[in-house]
Amino acid sequence: MTTRTLMAAFALATITLGTAACNTVEGAGEDLQSASREVKEEI
Repeated sequence: MTTRTLMAAFALATITLGTAACNTVEGAGEDLQSASREVKEEI
């Protein structure tokens, strides 16, 4: 592998993992909001 190919693969992996992490954090935030709404309705 050339250095250029290796750097491109590393960049692609970083972008992919970053996107997955954002989706996970966004999903967790939505879950917390949903739980908060349920608690407010019960009170």
